[in-house]
Amino acid sequence: MMPVVEVSNISKSFGNLRVLKDISFDVRPGEVHALLGENGAGKSTLIKIISGVLQPDGGEIKVEGDVVRFASPRDARHTGIATVYQELLLFPELTVAENVYLGHAPRTKWRTLDWQAMRAGARALLDSLDSHDLDVDTKVGLLSVANRQRVEIAKALSQDARLVIMDEPTAALADADAKRLLSVVRRLRERGVGIVYVSHRMPEIFALADRVTVLRDGAFIGTKPIGEVTEASLVSMMVGRSIDQLFPKVATAVGETILEMKNVSYRNVVNNISLKLRAGEIVGIAGLIGSGRTETALTIFGITPATGGEILIDGKPVTIDSPATARSHGIAYVPEDRGLQGLIKPQTIRENVSLAILDRLAKLLVVDRRREGALARESIARFGIRARGAEQLVRQLSGGNQQKVVLAKWIATEPRVLIMDEPTRGIDVGAKAEIHALMSKLAGQGLAVLMISSELPEVLGMSDRVLVMRGGAIVAEFDRAEATPDAVGAAMTAAGKHAVAELAS
Repeated sequence: MMPVVEVSNISKSFGNLRVLKDISFDVRPGEVHALLGENGAGKSTLIKIISGVLQPDGGEIKVEGDVVRFASPRDARHTGIATVYQELLLFPELTVAENVYLGHAPRTKWRTLDWQAMRAGARALLDSLDSHDLDVDTKVGLLSVANRQRVEIAKALSQDARLVIMDEPTAALADADAKRLLSVVRRLRERGVGIVYVSHRMPEIFALADRVTVLRDGAFIGTKPIGEVTEASLVSMMVGRSIDQLFPKVATAVGETILEMKNVSYRNVVNNISLKLRAGEIVGIAGLIGSGRTETALTIFGITPATGGEILIDGKPVTIDSPATARSHGIAYVPEDRGLQGLIKPQTIRENVSLAILDRLAKLLVVDRRREGALARESIARFGIRARGAEQLVRQLSGGNQQKVVLAKWIATEPRVLIMDEPTRGIDVGAKAEIHALMSKLAGQGLAVLMISSELPEVLGMSDRVLVMRGGAIVAEFDRAEATPDAVGAAMTAAGKHAVAELAS
């Protein structure tokens, strides 16, 4: 069977940094081909070359046997290649139908827009994706992320896409929405569409993929049928070594209590929270979505100041009414949405790392660029940030490296308490291990770490103590030895052991 798209010996460099080294890769009609690799492996660059965003330095691309060279994404789209990025390229003020047919709307014989045909075409495309619930006249800005994603896929089909590239499509979706998207992917496969599927979620790979290709450090490692690999073998291919311990928790000496909360509340979302954070200790917070985990972090950090109770630092009551006040007390917060809350993506690594301490780096309102640059270079080395240098734009980094920049920014404030909300969301298995190792190292240096995670194995693997939240309150506490999947899962769900298996997977 002739591939829909075939790339042969593709190479790409940025300056002296070679990011792709003679990559060969193909996708067949009606195939889901998973593309895997650690952060910095070259996945994003390869995708951008196939979709016309970047041009290769060497090698060739064939579409159904014909050699092509894309000067722009428009060229790629015209040959039937569509890309669904994590950050969806839709216009929020336009309707679903208008977005689906943007740039190629049907016309009447008088060359005016054929609104009736546009609506009917959009409706038919959405129905073919089992998306009967989407109204084609709704503005896209009013839709959920999951529904916007379905609009993006319908948009690709409206251009007769023969290949759809999906870049971490479920990273921002809840479980129910993710399962629905997987159903949409299967429908695309049934229609004979070739799919490049990029994801760090192993269960999705094994549920969907026909074949899997692994890149490492810009090099091709191998392509195998999904039936010939296991999760362990894929991890080994991605990182060049076996990961016996994804959660490198290092035992540290636990010191004195740094932060204490006594019956702290915020309106009706944080209810009488009492907890202690000690030097050198990682405290994990487990709970389902809506349990009040993030809201508790926001209250500690002063974004939503407490409306009741008491917060103490070193045993002394304090009022934390803003992030600036929290920072002055040695509290740092790595938010769950690094893209919107943790970084300014159009700026450089240097500019981002210094954001939280500009007052310390400035003289007479002028930032000392020399000190700022030195801080950035030190952070790149300390946190293992894979980048071309301190002047690289943050938006050009992989998800795991962006997370390291956020962490470096807050560690620059020299905090005593570090709150990490979903510290490894959206990053691959190798990068997760690196972030976990950094957490252990920081705890070993005496920081008190409060970690919030929706991944139960991460909570159990990294925590010295586990707090369980439900309904805005702490409902259970476990020491590390007591924190089993059964016990923590049951406390999270207020149910018995039968509800736990899925949480631990």
